[in-house]
Order: sequence, then C-alpha cells, then structure tokens
Amino acid sequence: MKLFLFDFDGVLVDSLDVYEKTVTACLKKMNQPLTRGREEFLELFEGNFYESLVKKGVDLNEFMKASADILAQVNLKDTKPIPAVVPVVKEFHKNHCLLVISSNESSSIKEALELFHYDGYFREILGSDFMFSKKEKIFYAIKKYQVISENIYYIGDTTGDIKEGREAGIKTVGVTWGWHSKEKMASAEPDYLFDTPQELLQLNEN
Repeated sequence: MKLFLFDFDGVLVDSLDVYEKTVTACLKKMNQPLTRGREEFLELFEGNFYESLVKKGVDLNEFMKASADILAQVNLKDTKPIPAVVPVVKEFHKNHCLLVISSNESSSIKEALELFHYDGYFREILGSDFMFSKKEKIFYAIKKYQVISENIYYIGDTTGDIKEGREAGIKTVGVTWGWHSKEKMASAEPDYLFDTPQELLQLNEN
C-alpha cells in the first residue's frame, strides 16, 4: 500500500481567488495588510504559510480569531472543482490510503470535498485546526499508517509544500496547475513535477 497525501487548495480545487481574499481581509482586519497584492500573498506559501505569517509579525492566535468571522461568510461555490483530478483520486483509492494535508480549515475542506464529489476517498483531513506544520502532519501520518517513507507521496502546488515534504523525508510531487508557476515549482526540485492530473497516475507504476 502507498500513502498519498494531497494538498487541498490548488491541487484538488481552484480556490486561489477565495483564499487570497480571505487572508487579505484577515490581515487588513488586524491592521497588518498586504501591500503588494497577489505577489506578496503567494510569497507566504514559499515556506510554511503560518511560519511565513509569524515572520511578518502576525500573531497566529489573533489571525485565527480574525479569520473565524470571515470564513463564515465564504461561499464554497465561489471555488471551482478541478474535474480531471477526481478520477485520479478515485483510482488511487482502490488500492492505497489517501489523506488531505492542508493549511485550510478541516470543516471547510470536508464541505468542499462533498460538494465537488471527492467525498469518501480520503481517510483523514489534517487541516489548520489539527496543527499548523505540514511537516508535523506528515510525521503523524507516517506513524499512524506505518507506511515506509519511500511509499509516501506528498502532492502539492507550492514550493512550501515541497520543502515540508522533503523535510519529512518522503517523496515530493509538484503540480503546475495550482498556485505557484511551473518555473517556481521546478526551482524547488520536487521528486516529480507534473503538468496534468492524469500524469499523477504514473505514481501507481513505481
């Protein structure tokens, strides 16, 4: 059995506009606004998102409080499914264990998975309410599911995903249909770099 760990935003759903508006609104509410728009927003994901916020001087407890009311107003229908990923997930689910590891909040992820027909495929959702570090979430999954590192793949769309997966000692899979550009993803040197969801099926063959 292999363990496939999927990032959520940018990999399973197209939520860049919604996530950017949410984070921007939270930081503005805290009087620590982003000043360079999307470029600055995406820079937060060059490492761990929450560690990047701390480096900017953001109090995480205050950020989570500020986000609660704003997230309640988010309409998940403003996000878009990535239909080509669904059959890939369905195929992996036949013989392997699938988890979501994300910086997003677990209940929002669960609702979106149901809305976009991913429900039932993922064993667990490890969101920001579980812990902030994706690396630590990966360590948790390794310990719980007892799968050797060479059979564990973290699939992400930002350089931060690749860095945390590498630090956890597992295979890293970069995808180019998400938030960071193909060039930026390549610079992070993932073990695999795919341009289309269908290419993920190559991981079944290794």
